Amino acid sequence: MTNAFAAGAAASPSAWKIDAVFLFITGVSLFFFLLVEGLLIYFAIRYRRRKASEDAATSDVKSNTVLEIVWVLVPTLAVLAFFVYGYMVYRDVTSPQPGAADINVTAGQFLYEFKYPDGRTAMNELRVPAGRPVKLIMTSRDVIHGFFIPDYRIKQDVLPGQYTYLHLQPDREGTYDIYCTQYCGVGHSTMRAKLIVMSAGAYAAWMERGEGVKTAMSLPEKGKALLEKFGCLGCHSIDGTVKVGPSFKGLYGREKHLEKGGETIADEEYLRESIFDPGAKVVKGFPNIMPTFKGSIPDDDVAAIIAYIKTLK
Repeated sequence: MTNAFAAGAAASPSAWKIDAVFLFITGVSLFFFLLVEGLLIYFAIRYRRRKASEDAATSDVKSNTVLEIVWVLVPTLAVLAFFVYGYMVYRDVTSPQPGAADINVTAGQFLYEFKYPDGRTAMNELRVPAGRPVKLIMTSRDVIHGFFIPDYRIKQDVLPGQYTYLHLQPDREGTYDIYCTQYCGVGHSTMRAKLIVMSAGAYAAWMERGEGVKTAMSLPEKGKALLEKFGCLGCHSIDGTVKVGPSFKGLYGREKHLEKGGETIADEEYLRESIFDPGAKVVKGFPNIMPTFKGSIPDDDVAAIIAYIKTLK
């Protein structure tokens, strides 16, 4: 989350929720500021210094236990309310939405590349339909970048060699700015993109026109071809049959028990790590014999392989 007051008009449910958190914190803080300053001014006047004979009347002032408990308890409850409310909104904003469309994002000096499931790519322009949640699966090809949509009040760092995620709820049609919030080099200030939220009909027409398509194959189709090319299907089946390694069928999203103990969810980051560092999280019951493909498979190809594995329900 980021500062709501540094952004424009709220354009999504996430923005409204985050704005409400900041307004709540500001309102409560302002109330206690005025209360404390008001009492400070009152006591400064009411108990200002007087002659020695007048001061004797207040020499027997004692502490008030109830008052001391109140001025410790009330601020504690206020801070606790900030945390609970903020956490609830953070959880809602960062939780996956059912039926979300997956779009891969690759950040690099100094642009964003968006790759759609049908294989098309677009530079610095992300088009999505209104009313359908979107899951951005992001990685960087060089340094750390910060993917920030001010009108949505959401930001996520984009890291090299790792996937991070951002969940969008594009309910309002329009064009919104996307910035990079991490200083990523001399061209950092020029690293901008556009989020274009279209009506369902306009988005369908744009998809049919095939604008921006680089390849005739969709991401899952390309992923299947890459698995065959690299010989992965010799050790991993796609029909549930157990071979040398776990089957790809039903793998995505499932909890896996590890050889070294513990469990993990087979999400995009787990699949990426298993391709580049297969010994990091070995599934229980399988040998650690898979070679690493780090340096031999580009990030775009990894995204395609993962897209195909996700289709094997």
